[in-house]
Amino acid sequence: MEEQELSFEEAISQLEEIIENLEDKDISLDEALQKYQQGVKLSKFCSNKLEQAEEKIEIIRDEEGTIELENYTEEGSL
Repeated sequence: MEEQELSFEEAISQLEEIIENLEDKDISLDEALQKYQQGVKLSKFCSNKLEQAEEKIEIIRDEEGTIELENYTEEGSL
């Protein structure tokens, strides 16, 4: 399955599986490197999905007539 077809939740699930595989002491170096590279790609995918969600939050707030557009921050999270 390609990353763009994944949901955020599916990507997180795959990342968790990769972490479990990497923690296995019996994994070969080549397999560990492959899993690591896959994990980096999934991590970037998830990061992009979160950024897109933050932008949608800004748009929704703006469309609801909020006078001042607020950027999403952890302190101001819902």
